[in-house]
Amino acid sequence: MTDFQPAKAVTRAYMAAFDAAAPADRLAALQAHTGKDYHWRGLHPFHEQSGAQEVIDAFWAPLLSSFSALQRRETIFFAGLNDTDGQSSVWTCSMGHFKALFDQDWLGIPATRKIAMIRYAEFHRIDGGKIAETALFIDILDVIHQAGLNPLPPQTAASFVHPGPLTNDGQLFDAQDPAEGAKTLKTINDMAANISKANAIIQGKSDAKPLTPREELSQHWHEDMAWYGPAGIGAVFTIERYVEQHQQPFRRQLANRVFNGHVARFAEGNYGGFFGWPNLTVTPTGGYLGLPGSNRPSDMRVVDVYRRDGDKLAENWVFIDILHFLNQQGLDVLGRLAEIKRT
Repeated sequence: MTDFQPAKAVTRAYMAAFDAAAPADRLAALQAHTGKDYHWRGLHPFHEQSGAQEVIDAFWAPLLSSFSALQRRETIFFAGLNDTDGQSSVWTCSMGHFKALFDQDWLGIPATRKIAMIRYAEFHRIDGGKIAETALFIDILDVIHQAGLNPLPPQTAASFVHPGPLTNDGQLFDAQDPAEGAKTLKTINDMAANISKANAIIQGKSDAKPLTPREELSQHWHEDMAWYGPAGIGAVFTIERYVEQHQQPFRRQLANRVFNGHVARFAEGNYGGFFGWPNLTVTPTGGYLGLPGSNRPSDMRVVDVYRRDGDKLAENWVFIDILHFLNQQGLDVLGRLAEIKRT
């Protein structure tokens, strides 16, 4: 049985030191808790960075210059063995919001001088008592919405500050029963396998009898499931509305779906999650996100974080690098914001 507490301690020590440091001291804090070959992944336009200095220069310094009094408001924290590499590496996941004052323009997004709630999910691979690898997903499009701008057509689902778990038990600071984590991971994997089966049927690669959306979802989801999707799609509640407001647009308006795998997938207790780089490659045929089709295969980098309740999944927090997805199709949302500002 693997003890995840040391890995959690490394992550908690890093967050405590980094979050408390003055902006000028963030580099030293990051260097103190990361390995010499530190690898960092962030969403468009940050992508991949190597080493603490590059990460500070590319991401943290601009962010901290624009958002003052930044606080981490974490709602979920867990660790586990990576199911994608034969369970040979240990990862942690922290999810919640960065709360801050949006005082200076950022990425061409005009400052509001008001509170901004920046959704984040941060994954760390721990090796030798250091953070060896990080993936930090934030919902930039949601920050654009908070600034009063809507660069895309109306989204199909709701927009609001996403809550933490209904049960308020998402921060797993203490050791958990390994059997519960195994159950959560199996539920996630079985659910994902169902999606793959449905995609195979849709693409004519399987002659199995298709299930209705409700039949498919009800196998692994509670009726009152909550799906907290990224800005551009929104959040949904109940199986019925999930089908209407996310699943069907996704399946009908994105063709040639190819699953590329995950970098990390793990669970602990009732919580689990994964991210890919990219998870999927899909071809927009028209209508997705309210936009015309491009017929260009485009990658989706996705995070899913889940809460299991009993034998089924109850809540799901989702991040998608939509700006990167659109940029591959020739729509540079951030570039467009900068152009509008110049005029």
